[in-house]
Amino acid sequence: MATYIRDDLAVRLRSGTKLPAPLTLAALADHYGVSFTPVRTAVRELIAEGLLEKGPNRRLVAKRPAHRHKPSGRNAKPPEPPRDPFEQVTDDLVRLSLQGEPVFLREEATAEKYGISRSSLRNILHRLAGSGMVDHIPRRGWRLRPFRQEDMQAFLEVREVLELKALELAQPHLADEDLRKLLDRNRVPSSREEPPCIDDSLHAYLIEKSGNAYIKDFFDRHGPYYTILFDWEDQDRQTAIETARQHRDILTALLDKDWQAARQALSHHIRWNHPILSKIRPACKKRTGSRDKRAE
Repeated sequence: MATYIRDDLAVRLRSGTKLPAPLTLAALADHYGVSFTPVRTAVRELIAEGLLEKGPNRRLVAKRPAHRHKPSGRNAKPPEPPRDPFEQVTDDLVRLSLQGEPVFLREEATAEKYGISRSSLRNILHRLAGSGMVDHIPRRGWRLRPFRQEDMQAFLEVREVLELKALELAQPHLADEDLRKLLDRNRVPSSREEPPCIDDSLHAYLIEKSGNAYIKDFFDRHGPYYTILFDWEDQDRQTAIETARQHRDILTALLDKDWQAARQALSHHIRWNHPILSKIRPACKKRTGSRDKRAE
């Protein structure tokens, strides 16, 4: 993060782009949404490069170069924000879990792999434990939950029954304004360059409007794990486009008050919208035994 802040400020300073105001450590930390630590590191390096200097009242001052040159395209291009380590760790663990075997994660080696502290990694693993992706085993560490095709199919069968019931109960409480907003948030791209736009909150909306605490409890307890898997699957462009299209079919039927069409569209979406996960089968085991693998 410190590297990103340094590079972003360097581009702004060299190109004359507007800087966060006031130019203080607190303002910079607030602008980038981080603590003071990476900001101090970035500022220290920019002062050493001669792009910043300390001014009065604890503010920083942009130094004007003796000869202002037109910035090159390379220097004028802002850097890409660093990827959230939670997303990166989650993405990698999903791929590992799809191999279908339980894996124990070593904190020290895993933290080193992602260039984060063990404390930061532990926070990520606690979040994933809350979703059911990993389990904390006393005195052994963290065990990754292996993907099981039969588990997903069993979940989808129950999900279909409960969501169709939720749709039935929610019908009198659906608001057209809410449905139109959800429709607008699910867009199919009109060109190859345009990314698909997906908003999965349609499902949570139906469950909330059903007013059934037992349906909500099922999805609160078992849904987060599969939400992670389904979000990973939607990284595939064609899958994402089909997800957006199916969401639109459901929402259009709801707006038309065509409840039978809405039920059919919802049922189809739940059953057949997992073209990648539904084809995954556990890899053939090369050895026998009950010992779990360990991953670094």
